[in-house]
Amino acid sequence: MFFVFGPSGQMYRGGPENLTRISAVRNVQRPQALRTRAMDVSGDPAPTFRMPNNPAAADPTSAAPAAVVNLRMQDAVSAYAQTEQGPQTARQPLTKVSDVMTTDALSVPPDVRVNDAWQTLAEHQVAQAPVVDALGRVTGLLLRADMAPLDLLPEPGAVKQAIDLARRPVFEVMVSPVPTVAADTELRRVAAVLLETGLPGLPVTDEAGVLSGFISRTDILRAVAADPPLDLWSGPAMAL
Repeated sequence: MFFVFGPSGQMYRGGPENLTRISAVRNVQRPQALRTRAMDVSGDPAPTFRMPNNPAAADPTSAAPAAVVNLRMQDAVSAYAQTEQGPQTARQPLTKVSDVMTTDALSVPPDVRVNDAWQTLAEHQVAQAPVVDALGRVTGLLLRADMAPLDLLPEPGAVKQAIDLARRPVFEVMVSPVPTVAADTELRRVAAVLLETGLPGLPVTDEAGVLSGFISRTDILRAVAADPPLDLWSGPAMAL
């Protein structure tokens, strides 16, 4: 189940197929890394990293016997440990938002200054955060890329604009209204919405808009690489 929330409350409740019919839900550009002006104009070639000289590496047969022995010993120890632990519980695939979402998601209030919000996101090493009101309800989504677009980087003629932007409240630069998703929604539906909207993630809420977590592209990619496996396609086929 998907919702759309803004400062005035819930605007939509339903499947992902109708999200784009809400004109206020806009597509966003992918966040881009900010580059310093010095790097942009220096013209210096990108640094090249080389492996240090290692005489042993030149002869692939020199370390091979020891490596083979170590691997065999590790396999034997691992097999013995598994027999001591007994039968393993079957691992279930990850299929729902609740399986991979971040439950302790960072959030920011709508009236905090952009400069302070930027510092908070930087300290937590995240690129976005849900904006929630005093009751914990989602009203928007703050993207770090929206707080410092490339055309407002301090340079002659743009310093005043950059200062003015830093002093603005978050609710003036956040994405709002913003789609949210219920915790029991299938992951493939969320992936389709992220691709269609260009958003880096979605707040996870209940029907009242109260924040319970956040699911990002990174969460989904981490599930792809982790164990137990991510399973987007088991079970009966359904429309996205």
